[in-house]
Amino acid sequence: MDFKEEKDIREIEFEKKTIKDNFIFGAVMQNPQKCKALLECILKIKIREIRYPELEKTIKKTYWSKGIRLDVYVEDEENTIYNIEMQATNKKELPKRMRYYQGMIDLNVIDKGQDYSRLKQSYVIFICDYDEFGIGRHIYTFENVCKEYPQLTLKDGTIKIVLNTKGTADDVSEDIKELLHFFGGDEPKSDLTRMLDEEVKSVKSSEKWRRDFMLLWERDNDNIELGEVKNRVSQIRSLDESEIETASRFLKCDAKTIKYILSLIADNPEMDDKEIAQIYINQMD
Repeated sequence: MDFKEEKDIREIEFEKKTIKDNFIFGAVMQNPQKCKALLECILKIKIREIRYPELEKTIKKTYWSKGIRLDVYVEDEENTIYNIEMQATNKKELPKRMRYYQGMIDLNVIDKGQDYSRLKQSYVIFICDYDEFGIGRHIYTFENVCKEYPQLTLKDGTIKIVLNTKGTADDVSEDIKELLHFFGGDEPKSDLTRMLDEEVKSVKSSEKWRRDFMLLWERDNDNIELGEVKNRVSQIRSLDESEIETASRFLKCDAKTIKYILSLIADNPEMDDKEIAQIYINQMD
């Protein structure tokens, strides 16, 4: 596939994106007015201002190595942290995913050895286009409570909220229902959803966001290719010369390529599968 053809595909994909898409949602939430209005609607609180703190470099590296990106990470004037995520498809294990995100937030706030009192109040909020728990509620709010005495809360400063666009219960206000219907694919009807819809259009008409999407697409594709080649290197590493012809059939890889990868492994015994795969990709480009 040449660059022009690939660019055309990326352009088409970008035009198809809606606010359900993580990239578009994250871009929309980079507008502090829109992000503030969303949080105020969901949490029924007033926020004077929000800011976008930097993630520590070590935490950024961890996010990328795990294949996880934070859609929205903001603080308010009270230093409360809000992590908001769009979840269009059920990838399973959402509770543990939320636990992981909470851990990353805490690691970003304090360093090893620092006093735990520096940990901040935080919200991890997932907007799901499906009902994670199958009960029909629009909103599920979780805090740590004592099993033996539910009136006793741990007060550890963490709250996790799961919103459901498919909710049927009469458990939230009309403005939250309208918001969730909009995230679920309905036309905007409230002031907030119309404002968000206008921001979606603004993002999709922005050359900056279009360019960022193209770069992200390329990086994701590069990571997919690297993962595929790494797996192939791992399988080839244990082969000897007598097994190459047989292996080429089940690996769907010609014998010449297998021999070349084996030579890279032999010439670089200190390198792991990922490093060998990166050398192979670089030399094939």
